[in-house]
Amino acid sequence: MYEVTKFFHLAAGLIWLGGMTTLLWAVRPTAAAQLEPPVRIPLMTGVLARFFGLVAVCVALLLVTGGLMFAGVDMKVAPTGWHAMLGLGLLMCVIFGHLYFVPFRRLQRASALSDWPAAAKQLAQIHILVVTNFGLGWLAVAAVVIWR
Repeated sequence: MYEVTKFFHLAAGLIWLGGMTTLLWAVRPTAAAQLEPPVRIPLMTGVLARFFGLVAVCVALLLVTGGLMFAGVDMKVAPTGWHAMLGLGLLMCVIFGHLYFVPFRRLQRASALSDWPAAAKQLAQIHILVVTNFGLGWLAVAAVVIWR
C-alpha cells in the first residue's frame, strides 16, 4: 500500500512541477512575445484557470498521500529531508492558496472587464508566486532525495 501511496504522491508533485515548468518557460514567454494584451490576457486567464484546477487536485492528493506516508512512520526517526519536504510543501500549499484566492481572482475580474493594465499587474504577481513555488518545489525534491 505504501508504494501505491508514494506513486500518487510523486505523480501529483510531478504534474504540479511540470505544469509550472511549461507555464514559466514555454506558455508565458511565447504568449508575451506574440500576443497583444486583449488576446494574451484572456488566453492566460483561461490557461491558468485550467491549470489551477489541476493544481488544486494535486495539492489535495499531496496532502492526503503525504499524511498517509507520515502516519506510518515515527516522526522522531523520519529522515530530515522528509521534515524539510513537509515544511516546504505546506508553504507551497499556502502560497498556492493565496495565489488562487487573491491575484488570480483579481485577474479574472480584470480580464472580464477588459481592464488590461489591472489584469497585467495581477499576472505579474502570479508570475512571482509561481516562480517562488517552482523554486520551493525543487528544494523539496532535493531535500527528500539528498538529505537523509
